[in-house]
Amino acid sequence: MGGGTAGGRPPRGAAGRKGSRPSPQTRLCRTVTGAALFLLVLYYYLGWALNVSDAPAQPAAPPRPKANQEPADAGAGPAGSLRGAEAKPAPVATPKPAFSAAAAGGSATQLEFWVNVAKELAKLPAADVLTVLAGQDPFGVRTFEQQLVTAETEKGRTLQPGELQELFGCPADAARVTLPDLRDHQTAAAFREGTPDSWLFFQHLRKAGGTGFCTLAEKNMARKEVPRYYCMPDMGWEGGWQQHQAGFLSHWSNEEITRRMREKGHRIAGNEWDRFAQRHFDLPGAIFATSFRKPLDRALSQFRFECAEHRGCRHEVPETWWPVRQDLWNVYTLTFADEAPRKVYWTKPDMAQKRANMMETAVRTLSRYNLVLAMEWLAYAGPQVTSVLGFEDTTTLTKRVRPHINQAQREGGNSVEGAASVRDHAWRPEDKLDPALFKTMSESLAMDEILTDVARRMFLERLACEGS
Repeated sequence: MGGGTAGGRPPRGAAGRKGSRPSPQTRLCRTVTGAALFLLVLYYYLGWALNVSDAPAQPAAPPRPKANQEPADAGAGPAGSLRGAEAKPAPVATPKPAFSAAAAGGSATQLEFWVNVAKELAKLPAADVLTVLAGQDPFGVRTFEQQLVTAETEKGRTLQPGELQELFGCPADAARVTLPDLRDHQTAAAFREGTPDSWLFFQHLRKAGGTGFCTLAEKNMARKEVPRYYCMPDMGWEGGWQQHQAGFLSHWSNEEITRRMREKGHRIAGNEWDRFAQRHFDLPGAIFATSFRKPLDRALSQFRFECAEHRGCRHEVPETWWPVRQDLWNVYTLTFADEAPRKVYWTKPDMAQKRANMMETAVRTLSRYNLVLAMEWLAYAGPQVTSVLGFEDTTTLTKRVRPHINQAQREGGNSVEGAASVRDHAWRPEDKLDPALFKTMSESLAMDEILTDVARRMFLERLACEGS
């Protein structure tokens, strides 16, 4: 009755009759299957389209060589192949920093010109600073060193004064960073004459010839005048912040330093661990000296001394050491600007003016130092050392003097003659550091590269001009 069966089921074959409707389950299954097929087709189509759009354009096939003609690139590819070398992409030109020393210096002359140049350089990103110093050599010291090393190597000796003058002659007064002369010559004369209460404040930059400088003082001063512990008088000073530490003079007031120096009869004081405080210029009877070294060479030398030779350092490789020693990033600049280390100074674009201000302070501080030496050029420093300090025995300047040498012996002799010899005896950063770390360390010392170039120009000008 009614075409149905008991229980309301449709008769067999009813689903296949024309005009009949499929069950809900069947419709759902068909819908899902259709959607899946559509998505699959869409997936393959889009993949094909993206591959076509991203694929590099294929070069046009070269013309077929004639029967008696060699292919143009025959032999250029791997052995046994005629394909030739794959075409290399054209190098991407790196834009050069827009920097001009003449524009940076402006209408100023002498020291003010060079202060302006150093300040404008300090505002640049670190990578640009290195590019300008290497490419333009605004301070004229890098070209000199290249020529010096070449000449020393060719001659097999250090150069004579006349030969040095050919490489760096005395600049015109308007172009000199050492003019006006801001040094205290009267106090320096008192030190040379041995006047009581006149003494030498030595800002000891680590691994930049400081121990050798102390040995130089020992050779030329009375024994009682030189503190026994590497020329650092504060070792054992009572009432200090740490009684058994030394080389922390900025932890003491000027009055305490003066009193204790007089009590002990000391006439030289090394300040190795503290920054230089501007108030030290007010120390009665003091004259000032320091020694610079190429920043990256100095940093690597410190790693070698402390870590590679196992003097209290737990780092085996510089890759783990340098990131945790941010106190050494631009340490020269921080020392003479008397600024505490902060990573943001070197990494934040909005710190450009802060860097410029620090650089100005550091350069002006150095301009008041009676003696500024360059470790790589100590073989030529004898005349300045004698004229400023009165030291007659300058043979120590060409000796390799190492602190705590018994803790880790090194190969090599003790005599160092000239810039080429210094280069050959030191660890070379380009040999010891991988390219990524070389770049990282160089950029985190970019400010010190500027200040070192300034210091080196000061040394060369005084060498060339004050004896002429």
